[in-house]
Amino acid sequence: MKKPPWDQQIARVLVRPLAASPIRPNHISALTLLLALFAAALFAGGDPVAAHWGAGIFILSRFLDHFDGELARQQGTTSRLGYYLDYVSGGISYAALFIGLGLGFMGAFGVWAVILGGAGALSALVSLFSNLAIDQQLFDGKGGEAVGYPGFAGFELEDGIYLLGPITWIGLLSPFFIAAGIGASIYCLWSLFTYVKLAAQNK
Repeated sequence: MKKPPWDQQIARVLVRPLAASPIRPNHISALTLLLALFAAALFAGGDPVAAHWGAGIFILSRFLDHFDGELARQQGTTSRLGYYLDYVSGGISYAALFIGLGLGFMGAFGVWAVILGGAGALSALVSLFSNLAIDQQLFDGKGGEAVGYPGFAGFELEDGIYLLGPITWIGLLSPFFIAAGIGASIYCLWSLFTYVKLAAQNK
């Protein structure tokens, strides 16, 4: 098994005090989704100050996304519901972010902001289902570990979202929005290609 990324290792330590509490992994999954939706709403208004808060809240949401799985392992409460809820929460969170950014940048880019935001949101949702399908191929539908992102030196591709905060705070959110929209589309194609390749191997 490959070494977990750094943020997951940190989450494993920080979540330990919750292991003996009544808090369950699904509670954390729901919280991460609510935080992401709130952050997306802050971006959608197009106000720079609100966007600064939205960036911080969104990266907090994505960091906390590692807590549910780690808590489930420490409590021995892993479940298929939690497995799917984690996937759905992540996919909807990223889709909401792109929609919020698209609406927020309408003043700057017009209808193209909506198109790019919609493309990013669609890519996030398609990636959600293609990654689930990859898991079906890898684990024969038994709900094993969620499929990982490409990574290197303890960092995964998804960890790039942590740059959302600093980039927003120094005024470079618009180029990040464009790059993220393109990147999400590329990742979507990669996940679809991976699924097709695995499906062909497992025939």
